[in-house]
Amino acid sequence: MEFTINLLDLSEQPTLTLRETHPVEDLPAFFGKAYGAVMAYLQEAGEQPAGMPFGVYYNMDMSALDIEAGFPVGKSLPGNDIVKGSSIPAGHYISTVFKGAYREMKPAYDALELWAEENGWEPTGTAYEYYLNDPNEDEVVVAETEIRFQVRKK
Repeated sequence: MEFTINLLDLSEQPTLTLRETHPVEDLPAFFGKAYGAVMAYLQEAGEQPAGMPFGVYYNMDMSALDIEAGFPVGKSLPGNDIVKGSSIPAGHYISTVFKGAYREMKPAYDALELWAEENGWEPTGTAYEYYLNDPNEDEVVVAETEIRFQVRKK
C-alpha cells in the first residue's frame, strides 16, 4: 500500500472535546457520546464546528485507550460539565489519508512511523484521526481518515 506523507506546520486549533479511557471495542459508543455532547453544546452556544470530527489517541493500549474526541471550533469556548474547551497544539505534524475500514489502518500508521524515522523526525506519541466522511450514512461509502502524528526534530 502506498501512502503520500505530508509534513504540516500548524497553528494552535481550539476544540471542544470529551476525554475518557475505553477498550477499543467501546469506541463506536464513545464517539457517538462525544460527538453528540459537543454538537449539543455548540447548538446551545449558537456555534458551528470549524472542521471534521476527530479523535486523539494518547496511547495505543487497546484494552484501555486514552482517547479524546470532538470537533475543531473557530474560537476558544469554555465547555461545560461534560464537554471540555481544549486545543490541538501548534507544531509540526506528519499526515496521510487512509481509505478503508478503521480496523485496517495499521499500514498507514506504519508508513507514518517509517517516514518520520527516515526523515529525522520523531513522533511525540499523540496520534490524531480526522474522520473525513461517515461510512454509516451510506453502505457504498468507503471510510476516509486523515491520520496525523505530532512530531519533533530528532
